[in-house]
Amino acid sequence: MNAMQDTYHIPELEDYIHQSEPNKRERGAVWQAAIGLQQVDGLEPSSYLLQTARQHIEGSITIGEVKHLIDTYYESRGRRVENNDSRQEEADKVASRIAELLGEDTFAFSPAQLATIHRRLFTGIYKFAGLFRDYNITKREWVLGGDTVIYAGFDTITDTSNYDMAQEKNFSYTGVSVEDAIRHLSVFCSHLWQVHAFGEGNTRTTAVFMIKYMRTLGLLVNNDVFASHSWYFRNALVRANYTNLSANITETTEYLEQFFRNMLLGEQKELSNRHLHIHWQDEQEHRSNFQSAIQSAKLPSKCKNCTLEELAVLHLLQTNPYLTQKQLAIEIHKSERTIKNITTHLGVLGIIRRDNGKRNGFWTILGDEVEGTN
Repeated sequence: MNAMQDTYHIPELEDYIHQSEPNKRERGAVWQAAIGLQQVDGLEPSSYLLQTARQHIEGSITIGEVKHLIDTYYESRGRRVENNDSRQEEADKVASRIAELLGEDTFAFSPAQLATIHRRLFTGIYKFAGLFRDYNITKREWVLGGDTVIYAGFDTITDTSNYDMAQEKNFSYTGVSVEDAIRHLSVFCSHLWQVHAFGEGNTRTTAVFMIKYMRTLGLLVNNDVFASHSWYFRNALVRANYTNLSANITETTEYLEQFFRNMLLGEQKELSNRHLHIHWQDEQEHRSNFQSAIQSAKLPSKCKNCTLEELAVLHLLQTNPYLTQKQLAIEIHKSERTIKNITTHLGVLGIIRRDNGKRNGFWTILGDEVEGTN
């Protein structure tokens, strides 16, 4: 998935969102969120998962039967040898488990519940499912230009989680305005995520925990916002926990608040990932800078609407047109899947072309004189 993608849609399930039958509409929304949340780790569901989800939405099978069918499907495929297969298996299994969790009314507000959610989501996927990490971590973030959030030290996870939960439990929402409640929930959610209690799967675990918690507060949660904007949700959490005073950047929950306002109040605030990037400027200056960069780099004028990532790839290809997708991924700190999406999109736009075959090939940046050439 291209990190600049602002929305994610599942055409096979979207028709259920507009169903007049409440049960189908509700199950459809749950599945949209469950599958959409896989996007935070660039995971795509299989066609089999989508087919099985439709059967559950239609009411012909139970969620337990869904999980059994998915497990059997991957068991029948035997030993996994391809990395993409294992990632698709993760997407399918975790999505079905999220759908199960979101369909249950049970919830206990505690660090143990957080660990239980992680265990139920990732058993058989990660060896450490449900276990707090025992090592420190850093993660290079696109939205931070390759920098990392400072996560809780592994030896403070239990104490920090207990403290954050206790603070939230002692907070009374009685008489609190909706705006202040959303602001408070945003702060709590950002603290919960910043602990990063587990080695992997923290954002999906946090999302499920927050959805279930907000339901206990009587809030009407629109799961479709999670389905369409899960990558924005993660980037907003990153920005809520990042400070770089030398660059005049301080942590802010404003983006997370916009996400929750759309989800809880039905507002239509623009949730654009590029606005969260630490180097983002206002639209006019942004476009002006793009134009300057394009002119100075002698890139074709049709690059004026390119994303930051696409422009970075183009600059690299200008320097060395023989770079492979793997090398490009290393240079801009993205996955090969993301690079493939970027180069494919640039090719469709007629900005680049791959010449001379796969093994000895190179990239050609197409000038304005070949506008429309593929």
